[in-house]
Amino acid sequence: MVHGGPFPASSDGRSSSLGTLAVERFLRPVCNQDRPEALLPPLLRPDNPWHRARRIDGVLAPQPGR
Repeated sequence: MVHGGPFPASSDGRSSSLGTLAVERFLRPVCNQDRPEALLPPLLRPDNPWHRARRIDGVLAPQPGR
């Protein structure tokens, strides 16, 4: 099965949205574990300067300053 678009593009077997390599085209792994606090996005910093609600270890964390 090739999902490249309407004919004749669909007969082009060089690309497909399916298969094991398709994941690599859409996946952008990001890990913030052990990243220095200064390099974290503001929402992920411990002081939460944007005062946004967030979950930490599955628990809704209180918003600082509120």
